[in-house]
Amino acid sequence: MVSAASIRASITRNDVGEMGGRFLHVLRPQDIPSTDASTNPRITELLDTYVNVFEAPHGVIPDRSIHHEIIVKVGAIPPRGCIYRMSEEELSVPRAQLDDLIEKGWIRPSSSPYGAPVLFVWKKNTDVQLCIDYCKLNAQTIKNVGPLPRIDDLLERLGGAKFFSKLDLKSGYHRLEIRQEDRYKTAFKTRYGHFESLVMPFGLTNAPTRFQAAMTTEFRHMLDKCVFIYLDDILVYSRSLDEHVEHLHTVLERLRQAKYKANRDKCEFARQELKYFGHYMTPQGIRPLADKIEAILVWPESTNTTEVRSFMGLAGYYQRFITGYSRIAAPLTRLQSPKVPFVFDDEARRSFQALKTAMLMALVLSIYDPTLLMRVTTDAHGYGIGAVLEQQDSDDWHPVEYFSHKVPPINSLDDARKSCSRS
Repeated sequence: MVSAASIRASITRNDVGEMGGRFLHVLRPQDIPSTDASTNPRITELLDTYVNVFEAPHGVIPDRSIHHEIIVKVGAIPPRGCIYRMSEEELSVPRAQLDDLIEKGWIRPSSSPYGAPVLFVWKKNTDVQLCIDYCKLNAQTIKNVGPLPRIDDLLERLGGAKFFSKLDLKSGYHRLEIRQEDRYKTAFKTRYGHFESLVMPFGLTNAPTRFQAAMTTEFRHMLDKCVFIYLDDILVYSRSLDEHVEHLHTVLERLRQAKYKANRDKCEFARQELKYFGHYMTPQGIRPLADKIEAILVWPESTNTTEVRSFMGLAGYYQRFITGYSRIAAPLTRLQSPKVPFVFDDEARRSFQALKTAMLMALVLSIYDPTLLMRVTTDAHGYGIGAVLEQQDSDDWHPVEYFSHKVPPINSLDDARKSCSRS
């Protein structure tokens, strides 16, 4: 038996080994064994039928209903950058990557007055990625207010789903064409020449919303029914394997017709347990990823406002799993304000440790099912108000989501009670 008190004690001692052991002990076993249907003959046959969807992308796809525009502010002067010096090792990267981009038909030589500098980004696998610094161009560009999906909206749509597939698009941005009259604005300078993009590159300020709009247009008839799309990640969810095969067939056919390509190595098919955007999804419910919880548990005490904001950013992403999150986090929330002197006092330390304990004890949340009976239980205490949404499955009530909100000091419930008692 692992109690909340024992967990708090190990966190207070900052005993990483003990916290890890308790963390593994607290993880709840699944009621139903994991089933991986990715090797099911119907799934294998389906993927073999659409093998061309997993080929390497190349060329420009003309005549799409959506293309990328770059509309700059009136009077904007074409920005340009310098050519940064590179080591011999770094010089081999632009040679190879420029040759590849030219061969695929994604860039061409340019004589544009624009000229963004080129940078390098080291990826996790130690590969070097050529990146174009469009900061100055982005500052001049009129922003697109197109929306990106909310992950919590996705989680509310998965009720009853038992099979999940995740598709990762390969070079998805490059499947959208740059409007011809805007191509010269994408120009960049390298030691080996001056080039401009024919397809939408990474780094442009409106690229994410434009790509999301393109994907929404392609899959609009399936969204919120069996498909969720966040940029180049496609999630397919279904109530049965038969239904899932049908849904996958429709998605793959749409990708083939629209000439989008998927990265086979990063795709997962017909799983009953799947990691997606920081959550672990199963037919029984959702929970935070284990490595994210562990990262919160071993997080050191903050020494400045920036570190507090980083911790709160990660913890806040999972606040739907924590009862009374805003009340527990109130002392740390105050430390994020630039108007408050940074003092990590005992109150902040207790809040810090309480959040760790709450995250470790977080329940698996049921997936919202509108066909089930619901109830909302509310609570108010001090500087916070909270609620829990539950649904009844069989004879038991299961939490779907916790909600909490910090009350401004001027509206403090405790202050209101004191005022009433004095009167």
